[in-house]
Amino acid sequence: VFSLSSFLQAQNKPAPAKQTKHYKKEKHLKKVQQLTYGGDNAEAYWSFDSKNLVFQSNNPGWGLSCDQIFTMVAKEQKPNKQGIRNTPNLLSTGKGRTTCSYYMPDGKSVIYASTHLKGKNGKYVWMLYPEFDIFQADLKGNVLKQLTETPHYDAEATVSPKGDKIVFTSMRTGDPELFTMNLDGSDVRQVTKELGYDGGAFFSPDGTKLIFRASRPTTPDEITEYKSLIAQDMVQPTKMELFMCNVDGSDLKQITKLGGANWAPFMHPSGNKILFSSNHMSPRGFPFNIFMINVDGTGLEQIT
Repeated sequence: VFSLSSFLQAQNKPAPAKQTKHYKKEKHLKKVQQLTYGGDNAEAYWSFDSKNLVFQSNNPGWGLSCDQIFTMVAKEQKPNKQGIRNTPNLLSTGKGRTTCSYYMPDGKSVIYASTHLKGKNGKYVWMLYPEFDIFQADLKGNVLKQLTETPHYDAEATVSPKGDKIVFTSMRTGDPELFTMNLDGSDVRQVTKELGYDGGAFFSPDGTKLIFRASRPTTPDEITEYKSLIAQDMVQPTKMELFMCNVDGSDLKQITKLGGANWAPFMHPSGNKILFSSNHMSPRGFPFNIFMINVDGTGLEQIT
């Protein structure tokens, strides 16, 4: 599932009778369907049974001014007589900021990052809000458990297909690194240790490896700028490449050297290829398109 919010904005209006957008070069894609309308809808991930999606949205048509977490059946939402589509089920508290939701293996609960307990906005930067912690909630929106509790950024959590581990990004060491923990929040282990942002990690289909995006400042000027932004809980995401390692951090390898921003890597079910979003062919930094590459960094192919 991918977000094209800047490209597919219908602002809660009824869709035309024929809305299929398919380009001849997109030879790998069939039955492309638009699922959301209005606002920014992003980070949509499947339930383990592939029937539902959990995602974040700030759709003002749903009374939102900041991202909250929703779940929906993975099919187009039909408009009512007024042309307004029903609001999906709200899973977060409606307070604070939320991000990075993911279904738990049982299909009865999700995890997401939220600032709702702490209350708390030139170059394009991401805020790494220290108020973010990771929570588990049931499908009625009741918070079941707080899985992290640090005074630092804890977010970007995803769950292993094996159903035993969560990987997430944390600033608890002073630099955004990858960590793993059990589903109940126990046995927290640091995975990455190099200077630079490490995040957006996903497990391989067999649960033994991690694929993630990372920045690696190397020159004195790059390091100075990076550390200055990190001190302000910010990171510049415009230069990121894809890396892979074992779940314990060993056998770390850089997969792409494309330049630009390479985000949202996810492994093909075969375990031999990686799908990701990139702007490396876009002179102005956009649009982003989906690409596929072999795990050894060869065979780059544009998908969208």
